[in-house]
Amino acid sequence: MGLVNELQNLASTKKTTQVHRQASKQINFRVSEPDYLKLARSAQTLNLSVPAFVKKKAQGARLVTPKIAAQDAQNITHQLAKIGGNLNQLAHHANQGGQVDPQALRDLQNEVQRVWQQLT
Repeated sequence: MGLVNELQNLASTKKTTQVHRQASKQINFRVSEPDYLKLARSAQTLNLSVPAFVKKKAQGARLVTPKIAAQDAQNITHQLAKIGGNLNQLAHHANQGGQVDPQALRDLQNEVQRVWQQLT
């Protein structure tokens, strides 16, 4: 009887640990190689995966090409993270009662301006 109870517990545990997805239905379909390449190019232009692109198109979403290439966006994100770190260090220093070097603030402002120019 111990083995039967153990198997029943395992079965009931398996039922309760199933993932509950918002989108519970999956759709699979095949396309020709040229159609797939066309979808892949469109998805890449929008920085999306092919399934995400197809899903958005099927939902009637208005897809707009990003103004910044994926690599450029990644570089700008890295630059902004560095600027944020520098700003946090200056704020921490000021909050501890220290003097903030005016040149450091100007340098930080120049970095923000440089990143802003990349975005426009």
